[in-house]
Amino acid sequence: MRTYDLSNARWQKSSYSNASGGECVEVARNVPAIVPVRDSKQTDGPVLIFPAESWTAFVTETRTAHP
Repeated sequence: MRTYDLSNARWQKSSYSNASGGECVEVARNVPAIVPVRDSKQTDGPVLIFPAESWTAFVTETRTAHP
């Protein structure tokens, strides 16, 4: 299994997250070639790693399907 150094990752919370425990997802966009994704309520928990191209396709499709 490949490991990534995320010590300098700058995490950004989703605009859909809210203070009342909503869908809290954070992504780090400053890591080359990948997009790490985590639960903002469990910042020490697991991180999902996606290839940047796959994440871009996912976000594009989501915005297209739900404007």
